Amino acid sequence: MMKFAAAGAEWLMSKRRTGIDANLLIAAWTGREALAEKALTILEDPNRLLIVSDALWLEVMPKAIYHGQQEERAFYESVFDRAEHQPWQLELLSSAKFLAQSYGLAAMDAIHLATAVTARADEFVSGEKPGKPMFRVREVHAWSLWTVLS
Repeated sequence: MMKFAAAGAEWLMSKRRTGIDANLLIAAWTGREALAEKALTILEDPNRLLIVSDALWLEVMPKAIYHGQQEERAFYESVFDRAEHQPWQLELLSSAKFLAQSYGLAAMDAIHLATAVTARADEFVSGEKPGKPMFRVREVHAWSLWTVLS
């Protein structure tokens, strides 16, 4: 049993740790065909460990629940169920404040990026178009789905 547990931990450690934002999830659910396809490729990549947070949940789940959009809710839940969850903590908010003032980030972008940095993500993938301040952040490699469509 210990061999299996150690092998399982090693396997998880070898996965690419990927922070995501609401724009990526929304692109996968409702985006244009090429954008949705790329977003789904990232979300379904077996070599990635997705990193999610309470902030991300608050951005996508409440409306789907409130409006009774069961398929959309199930889609988001499936992503959250197989991802690593990073809870909100005061230290994370301090990191978000630092990133926001250092790079001119919007509040939620700063929180998502701080989550990725705190979780030691290898990358952060967004559905935002290139040119946004989030792509200037140096603490984690952030990239846009849009860059792979050009």
